[in-house]
Amino acid sequence: MNSAFLLLIVLAALFLGYKIYGSVIFRLFGLNDARPTPAHAKNDGFDYVPAKNWFILFGHHFSSIAGAGPIVGPILAVSLWGWVPSVIWIVFGSIFIGAVHDFSALIVSVRSGGRSIADVSRETVSKRARVLFLIFVWIALALVITVFASICADTFVAEPKIATSSLGLIPLALIVGFLIYRARLPLFPATIIGITGIILLIFLGERVHFTLGIDNSKNLWMIILFVYAFFASIIPVNILLQPRDYISSFLLFAGLILGSAGILITRPPMVGPAFVSFKSSQGNLVPMLFVTVACGAISGFHSLVASGTTSKQLPNESAAKKVGFGGMLLEGFLATIALITVSVAFSKAGPVTVFSQGFGQITRPLLGNYGAFLATLILNAFILTTLDTATRINRYITEELLGLKNYFLSTLLVVLFSAYLAFSGGWKILWQMFGISNQLVAALALIVLTVWLMNKGKNFFYLLIPAVFMLFVTLSALFLKLSGFIADKNAGLIVVTLCLLLLGIFVAVEGALAIGRKKKGIYA
Repeated sequence: MNSAFLLLIVLAALFLGYKIYGSVIFRLFGLNDARPTPAHAKNDGFDYVPAKNWFILFGHHFSSIAGAGPIVGPILAVSLWGWVPSVIWIVFGSIFIGAVHDFSALIVSVRSGGRSIADVSRETVSKRARVLFLIFVWIALALVITVFASICADTFVAEPKIATSSLGLIPLALIVGFLIYRARLPLFPATIIGITGIILLIFLGERVHFTLGIDNSKNLWMIILFVYAFFASIIPVNILLQPRDYISSFLLFAGLILGSAGILITRPPMVGPAFVSFKSSQGNLVPMLFVTVACGAISGFHSLVASGTTSKQLPNESAAKKVGFGGMLLEGFLATIALITVSVAFSKAGPVTVFSQGFGQITRPLLGNYGAFLATLILNAFILTTLDTATRINRYITEELLGLKNYFLSTLLVVLFSAYLAFSGGWKILWQMFGISNQLVAALALIVLTVWLMNKGKNFFYLLIPAVFMLFVTLSALFLKLSGFIADKNAGLIVVTLCLLLLGIFVAVEGALAIGRKKKGIYA
């Protein structure tokens, strides 16, 4: 099949999904710009700060959710089951499940004063569900911070030129943030300055390589990254987080535009397998495909971002349509481009290498030899963005869970635990289950959102059906993994899997009881 034709089909489907199905979901929640968002009602100049406009917030949100997931997941899925089932799930999952999940999490958090979905579960489901949900999310986010710090450090060691360009984004973001929020420079000239800075950093990275000059430089890089994550979490959002993610998003937009243009110009055939088999080394297509593609169709991490940082910066409710619903659909489009790159440059190399090589191949008419470098820079920039966003969100979770008011202490607890996992190697056991646990977070979030809608007297089936589907998928995947771990006598992974199973079943039962109480008219 011609890759350009596939790209256009997916783009049209996602656009129609936004216009048609998105409109149904927007009306369901009754968006009202006259209702002040938490960013205005609780504006503290620190965490609750309204974005200058929706596009700046879109940049933060999209940069935070579009880490390595929508690239690595589809590439793995293509190698295991083929590109046809993968792209079908990306399109339908993004429209009917992922975008609904992200948008609903954002608007429910906004209506709940900017609280996380895990914290909202206290009123919607039960106090017990809230505590378990918060603990699980806390561990999952610590794991994200740990692994992304490790991946980023590996990249800096292997490609010092990436370190130069990636780290240069930090002072550039501070300058752009100052120009927008302090100097009151209009957004357009400030954006031009930011984009020019990015271009200069790309050329600088090719010529100046940042190395630490020691034998075990990875450990030192990880320490530097954890220190960065700490300070990024306690700096007011409009100083670093908003402008950094905003200018970083232009890297991704450039990747999307150049990647799409390269595919339309070169029109390479899909040489990768259209369909491999229902069975693979990682399990059957159902349910494992749905937890492998992950962020390309739906991700529990998105609900944490939406209800963690994005809801505290939303300038008005109507912006949630573009940021929440539109952001997920654009990520589905990114996943499609990643899928095409591996399908036109199919090899047995690792996902990051395959993506860089494939992107370099399809963009060679436009970028020459810079395509592979740009792909690696884009991926690494968003790994860094996810790293600092996850740290900030986990600070919020720590404050909600322990009732802490000292954000220095709450951030320190998050960073120290993540660093312990990184340097002890304990994350390696947990990471094997992260893909499933991430999708379990999505299922649990959808249960909470379903009950919230039900309590408002709305048609909750638009969320209940995705919730039941994702719960079935994740619990089935956990049962399959558990049987394999029992056969291998892997005690550590058996314990982790059992804990995830019990958590999913517990919250599902609590959600069902909440629905039952509401139907009987005794739910308070």
